[in-house]
Amino acid sequence: MANNTALLDGYVLSLNVTKDTQVPAIIYQEGIRKALEKATNKNFKIIELEGLNHLFQEAETGEMDEYSKIDQTISPQALEIISDWILNQVK
Repeated sequence: MANNTALLDGYVLSLNVTKDTQVPAIIYQEGIRKALEKATNKNFKIIELEGLNHLFQEAETGEMDEYSKIDQTISPQALEIISDWILNQVK
């Protein structure tokens, strides 16, 4: 992504989660932030959601074998953040 900074001039919402065992949030968030700043994009928001897994579900461990044991499709917290962000962009 960092090599295509010219493509990063739109609105960006980047959500990562603390219990993601597939995509380490801190590494990806920093890379995304650096790429957006290099592209001089000021229209971005990067959020790390506490206690959610890779599928944005409230989770105990975040391990993949836990996915099928969780009844929740997506965390209401994540939905609210996404919804609020979209509504703020279209104002």
